[in-house]
Amino acid sequence: MTLAFVGLEEAPHVAAIITNLAEELAMVDRMKDALAGEMNRRQELLRAAGNFANVSDYEKARLAGAALDPLPALFVVVDEFSELLSQQPEFAELFVAIGRLGRSLHIHLLLASQRLDEGKLRGLDSHLSYRVGLKTFSANESRSVLGVPDAYHLPGTPGAGYLKSDSAEIVRFQGAYVSGPYEGERTVPTRFSVDSPVELAPLPFTATPVVGPEAVVVPVEPDVIDMGEIGDDARTLMGVLVDRMRSHGPRAHEVWLPPLEASPTLDQLLPRWAAGDQPRGNLSAPFGVVDRPFDQRRDLLVADLNGSTGNLAIVGGPQSGKSTALRTLILSLSMTHTPEQIQFYCLDFGGGTLLGLKDLPHVGSVANRLDSDRVRRTVAEVLGVVAKRERLFRDLGIDSMADFRGLRTADPAGEGVAAGLRDDPYGDVFLVVDGWPSVRSDFESLEPQINMLAGQGLSFGVHVIVTTSRWAEIRPALKDQLGTRIELRLGDPGDSDAGRQKASLVPEGRPGRGITRDGLHLLTGLPRIDGSPGSENSGGSVASTVEHIAAMSNSRPAPTVRMLPDSYSRAELLEAVGTRWPSPSAADGRCLTVPIGLGETDLAPVYMDFREHPHLLIFGDTACGKTSLLRGIAEGIIASNTPAQAKLIIGDYRHSLLGVVEGNHLGGYSASSTTFGELMVDLARIVAARMPNAETTQQQLRERSWWSGPEIYVLIDDYDLVATPSGNPVAPLLEYIPHSKDIGLHLVIARRSGGAARALYEPVIARIRDMAPAGLIMSGSRDEGNLVGTVRASALPEGRGVYVSRSQTQLVQVPWMPPL
Repeated sequence: MTLAFVGLEEAPHVAAIITNLAEELAMVDRMKDALAGEMNRRQELLRAAGNFANVSDYEKARLAGAALDPLPALFVVVDEFSELLSQQPEFAELFVAIGRLGRSLHIHLLLASQRLDEGKLRGLDSHLSYRVGLKTFSANESRSVLGVPDAYHLPGTPGAGYLKSDSAEIVRFQGAYVSGPYEGERTVPTRFSVDSPVELAPLPFTATPVVGPEAVVVPVEPDVIDMGEIGDDARTLMGVLVDRMRSHGPRAHEVWLPPLEASPTLDQLLPRWAAGDQPRGNLSAPFGVVDRPFDQRRDLLVADLNGSTGNLAIVGGPQSGKSTALRTLILSLSMTHTPEQIQFYCLDFGGGTLLGLKDLPHVGSVANRLDSDRVRRTVAEVLGVVAKRERLFRDLGIDSMADFRGLRTADPAGEGVAAGLRDDPYGDVFLVVDGWPSVRSDFESLEPQINMLAGQGLSFGVHVIVTTSRWAEIRPALKDQLGTRIELRLGDPGDSDAGRQKASLVPEGRPGRGITRDGLHLLTGLPRIDGSPGSENSGGSVASTVEHIAAMSNSRPAPTVRMLPDSYSRAELLEAVGTRWPSPSAADGRCLTVPIGLGETDLAPVYMDFREHPHLLIFGDTACGKTSLLRGIAEGIIASNTPAQAKLIIGDYRHSLLGVVEGNHLGGYSASSTTFGELMVDLARIVAARMPNAETTQQQLRERSWWSGPEIYVLIDDYDLVATPSGNPVAPLLEYIPHSKDIGLHLVIARRSGGAARALYEPVIARIRDMAPAGLIMSGSRDEGNLVGTVRASALPEGRGVYVSRSQTQLVQVPWMPPL
């Protein structure tokens, strides 16, 4: 507990010197584990060597010629042990265990203290065979140690004391002094001569050096010690003795490994891992070290992302090293896998540290908080991987991701079953989110999608890695899916999964220090391969590591994230649709599906299905693309249906849809409330005749064959001008809206997002919302609240909107159509 033993660390007999226990109580627990581990090691060694009962028998066998390694005695010396027991009372149990088993294991205790509190010994005193009492402060203290008050009456000379054993009498002694200065050549006064008798007269004691003609000079071998630059006056006798013992014989077994201090670098971790220091899996890589004082070793901290442990969380307080650990993990995986085996797609909501990895061939994208389009598109791209592989596994009969990897490894040319895998450019895909709270605050619509990836993605080779400052910021639905958890120093140890007591032992102000789920201390590595243990020039070291990996890679790089186009034409949309549309949606050949735009999930066309959703609500600010969408829907209906199959009625108060629908497909066009109201009254009479009556049979209801005629589509632009406090021309259709699927009535309503929160309670829109319609939420203010489902408006580029239906919710880019 003190600095009394500093200087002995060079002696080969010394297994460890621990001097900072008073300052760091975490080291006390570590020492306890180390001593318990040494007892266990010796017991296992005796058992493995031949079931020896004790070390004495072991040594006898070794001296008799058995091929056994020496097992020297171990002295555990504790200075100020009373102070240790005051702060860590449970140490008494360990000392008692050493006292009970120590003789057979040749482990001995030497405890020193200024005062002896027998109440704290807890039975340890019965195992202390010898007691040494130097001068005490009181007679009672002498009695507690020796049973007699004699130590109190000792002179003040340092080293004067008494030795008491179990049965022998108390022995007075004078201890040797080893801390004094080394004198070099010294003289030994003598009064002995072969020619004269011994002179017994006492010599006077003075401070004058006793050097004269009667002295005998005892030389010191000049070549025994390398004096270096140290003068004789600066060296102690103990230092000289330690120097003479240095390099003589093998070092003692290292019971106490140095504590975790300097962070290892990747070039230090990877050779150990490659040499088979620990088992290697398909998706495993080292990125730190784990301290195991009981086992007297340090293991690699390996992220094994196979199977149920494929999702990972790194949690730690501010400046605890989360982003550094994340970069180390990504670079370690990149150095042990090819870009065809693993790919990373990063959302950097931290300090921008992941941006330095964008040139890594394994990284497909890095998006930050300001690049909201790329953030959403990154998640959509990863979602698309899951959707494609789900179909692929079904079509090819692949049972698991392990089979998928096996097929690719066994048949890289892509023949046989593996031929179907050639179109899949991905390996194991990692969605990395550095700063999980930003998802919940700024991109809340992505949270359920990422939760779905964490829950279902592992079956298809998609993994989620997140970092956050507190466990409470991760909802249980996601936390349960995070099979690998790395906990660094938390701001509040009470939030720890390992418990407050263990978490509080993680030192503060040391980035990278943390604790495993088993309570073992860990230290994450640094993302560099130059061997430098510090964090200086970390950006440059990461850049050079990325360049090194890129230069060594000869595989196809990770696919980049495809972005939705800022603008594209309807002709481009129809080209993407190809021969998949138009396709009949009903028995009589009419088509009820219309392409409305390009979806971000897989950049494929998105269709509005009027059979599944009879009505469509569109909300958006002025000039956001609502009218282009209405024109595209109208042209889609016309292109896929004959006039006998579809009729369109247009409500266009701003004349924005003039000329879009002409000829026999046009059922009516109105630019004023008067004429539009008349159209709605006439339409109400038509759809009223389509309502089933008492003569309608069940077969007719099932086939929807009790009426004939076209599907009727009512397209209304600027609905905020149509529904006014003075009246709503669409009101005659209210009672028929719930039956619209059966009677062939479809409403497509577009209005401004401003004031939409109030408009949701307008009778027509409210009746449509009761049917859970499809909706497209374009650019607008979030203050209007949820408009369709749980989706709010947000600032979006022109033509961009969130399409909501029963089967999907995704961002859509609507094609731009020039005005006629």
